Amino acid sequence: MQRRKAREAALQALFQIDVGKAETEDAVAYVVTLNDLNDAGERFCRELVTGVLANLELIDGLIAEHSFDWDIRRLGNVERNILRMAIFELMHLEDVPVGVTINEAVEIAKTFANDDSGRFVNGILGRFVRERNLNDDEDDSEG
Repeated sequence: MQRRKAREAALQALFQIDVGKAETEDAVAYVVTLNDLNDAGERFCRELVTGVLANLELIDGLIAEHSFDWDIRRLGNVERNILRMAIFELMHLEDVPVGVTINEAVEIAKTFANDDSGRFVNGILGRFVRERNLNDDEDDSEG
């Protein structure tokens, strides 16, 4: 499965929806084509985007709770949407190991923002996982 590509596409769609005020279906259709996702990749991308949007208020509250001294509106657009996606995964996608979700979020932050963003995302997600006792014993293989 193309999960990394699907996560990157979901980030692009969430960014378009959040910053560009694009319609959800238009944004998803565009990034699916842009990233040449296969059927499984498209399903995963759609699951992430629709899941984040359906739980946006709760997810943003959790981000605010775990990002000390940072108002959610002050977070960078890329970082905010990566965190939204990762927290949705941690809360709702039990088939993805916790470590994989965090590692993917950090790597995507480094790719689409910068190394400091990767550390910032890692710190917030690490706090979230510790406070919620979300641990897994699985290896960090592609999830």
